[in-house]
Amino acid sequence: MYRIVTKKELNPTVIQMEIEAPLVAKKAQPGQFIILRVDADGERIPLTVAGCNPKEGTVKIIFQVVGATTERLRHKEAGDSIEDFVGPLGVATHTDGIQKVCIIGGGVGCAIAMPVAQKFHALGANVTSITGFRSKDLVILEEEFQACSEKNILMTDDGTYGRKGNVTIPLKEMLEAGEQFDMIIAIGPLIMMKFVVETARPFGIPVTVSMNPIMIDGTGMCGGCRLTLTRDGEKIVRFACVDGPDFNGYEVDFDEAMSRGRMYSDFERHAYEDTCNLFKKTGEGA
Repeated sequence: MYRIVTKKELNPTVIQMEIEAPLVAKKAQPGQFIILRVDADGERIPLTVAGCNPKEGTVKIIFQVVGATTERLRHKEAGDSIEDFVGPLGVATHTDGIQKVCIIGGGVGCAIAMPVAQKFHALGANVTSITGFRSKDLVILEEEFQACSEKNILMTDDGTYGRKGNVTIPLKEMLEAGEQFDMIIAIGPLIMMKFVVETARPFGIPVTVSMNPIMIDGTGMCGGCRLTLTRDGEKIVRFACVDGPDFNGYEVDFDEAMSRGRMYSDFERHAYEDTCNLFKKTGEGA
């Protein structure tokens, strides 16, 4: 069992927790993820490591309440425990030789982008951060990005905070003005990452994207997280859990990934509704 040390609501649907997991905290690096089960009968879900404190033996996770398991997790409080917390899994974000980087986060994807930005900052790289949200009430981690970025641009779709528009607007402005980056790293909704890639394509700047497809075991056995890449004119299959989650954005078949991501949307919606109804009947979390 793994104890929840702290719990904090970042916005109405996004929760931050610190989990007591000393062995994971000792090894995890930005870009890697864990797989957890809330209870013995629960499903396995992957969540990206949002920070570690090896001295305290804690791992930070940030999750959005979108399904049955995250709904169950949100009803846990500090002092409670969860059943399983396995990791670190996946390949850490590549940082060697990168001196100037643009990190782009969309929505809850900012929880993944933030430790990556912090790592580059700690290594002495020049960090430009662009974060995007639908509206002001959904903004998360603004102070954290400000602290680790030479330039920090915040966008909202409706203009209620920061600049109005999506994350590709300032990116395109900077690239057209001659700004050079060793790497652009985009983390967020698939459609956002797709358009970041297309914005950068005419300028030839490398783009890394963090993929979060359907995943079950996290060890490459189930094949659920497979992605189709095009490399040197050939289509190849890779697995996000063992080959990623970071990939060359120019190689990813985003349309296929989006189609696969919608496969179980009806099932997930029904499971979420059933879980919500269960908590209402029992009065838990009220």
